[in-house]
Amino acid sequence: MQQERRSVGDLEAEGSAVLGDGPCARYRLGAAYDEMFEAGGAVRGHYAALHQRLTHLPPEELTRRQQACEQSFLHQGITFTVYSDAQATERIIPTDLLPRIVTAPEWDRIERGLTQRIAALNLFLRDVYSDGLVLKDRVLPRSMVYGSKHYLREMRGLPVPAGAYINVCGTDLVRNEKGEFVVLEDNLRVPSGVSYMLANREVVRRAFPGTFRAAGVRAIEHYPRELLATLRALAPFQDDVSIAVLTPGVFNSAYFEHAFLARQMGVELVEGRDLLVNDNVLYARTTSGLKRIDVVYRRIDDDFIDPLIFREDSTLGVPGIFNAYRAGNVVIANALGTGVADDKAVYAYVPKLIRYYLSEEPILENVETYLCREPAQLSHVLANLDTLVVKAVGESGGYGMLIGPHASEAERQAFAIKLRANPDNYIAQPTIQLSTAPTFVESGVEARHVDLRPFILNAEETRIVPGALTRVALKRGSLVVNSSQGGGSKDTWVLNQ
Repeated sequence: MQQERRSVGDLEAEGSAVLGDGPCARYRLGAAYDEMFEAGGAVRGHYAALHQRLTHLPPEELTRRQQACEQSFLHQGITFTVYSDAQATERIIPTDLLPRIVTAPEWDRIERGLTQRIAALNLFLRDVYSDGLVLKDRVLPRSMVYGSKHYLREMRGLPVPAGAYINVCGTDLVRNEKGEFVVLEDNLRVPSGVSYMLANREVVRRAFPGTFRAAGVRAIEHYPRELLATLRALAPFQDDVSIAVLTPGVFNSAYFEHAFLARQMGVELVEGRDLLVNDNVLYARTTSGLKRIDVVYRRIDDDFIDPLIFREDSTLGVPGIFNAYRAGNVVIANALGTGVADDKAVYAYVPKLIRYYLSEEPILENVETYLCREPAQLSHVLANLDTLVVKAVGESGGYGMLIGPHASEAERQAFAIKLRANPDNYIAQPTIQLSTAPTFVESGVEARHVDLRPFILNAEETRIVPGALTRVALKRGSLVVNSSQGGGSKDTWVLNQ
């Protein structure tokens, strides 16, 4: 008899409420790994103090603390734009007052794995923009690189400081069925979310001050200093480096983060109209005259950065900035053209790239991935759309994807037409049972699906602040954690021991 296929929601509905009284009375374990509870309902050791605190807090007190967190975000103007919502595009990013806790051994593996991964990706970018040995050795197809919309031929042969194309990276991790962290995707172009990591820490520390102090949580407040040090290290000289954060402007979804980081680092926050290029040198217009800019931390995509080279209709970038970049008179972080390495098709080859460039086995594995460009794998994907997640290789933020188990038959059929028409543009992965973590909702503390986005800084050395943005799917059973798709966030406590 053919085994009946069940959705994530069906599996979760079978969970058992064996997890205590008070706010956790409605907590149900499903098929996914749970961060706070073992499969039998016992509390994991590193969550014991938080769980005990929750059992002694009445629901109305948790509600009061949650409202205090939200009020703090409101007063700080911590917002995110949900472009798909026509009624209210800008809103306060939802935050949850209950932290996600990661043990010291788990973090050590994450840190080593991400350091290894960014080293291999930087070597890959240096290679494909110079000799292309990885392509000559047929480690991955030429067409995958040269056919990528993120591959910039203008970057061929251009030197990059310290060989570090990727200076700020946000890599998304999830737990597999064994509870081990694996890589879901790399975000190498303009990764966002670190300001929410820092803001969550402030409000949750105030919500649970005693629990926070007793837990031995590692600090993350120094991230802006580490980012500033990374950007300074990219300049050919170390003294009196002038840095600017380049933002698309106030209507961008992550504008709060751009302004926050510029303020924390004590550097200029500029839009394209604030900058000009003269004699291949970049300047910012200020009230006291022109000021030379040495390093640009850009938060706009490649296509928009210079209308003379890329999109001529762009009003966000700076005419002539690429020539200044090519002349070595300004550094742009992340380097242009990094998007070819976070293409979701290239992602499938990262374990091979680690072996090829570093002669090491990957510390963090990938999620199993099907390349629709391969006929046999495309056939498998088309036959199993009801169990797979299908993603467009060049998209991010949850756009251009199909979550098979949660889609209707009509939606799957419509997506199948797209797959057949342009298979090179898609990859597919099994529906990941994202781990669940305690989350405060209207009915109390319940399990909600989460992922983990640590932030890696890289110049002459690699720095990883011991914390991360935990993104949470706020709807019961939902697997969509992206803020741009209505997800929320929570603090991540990395323990000293």
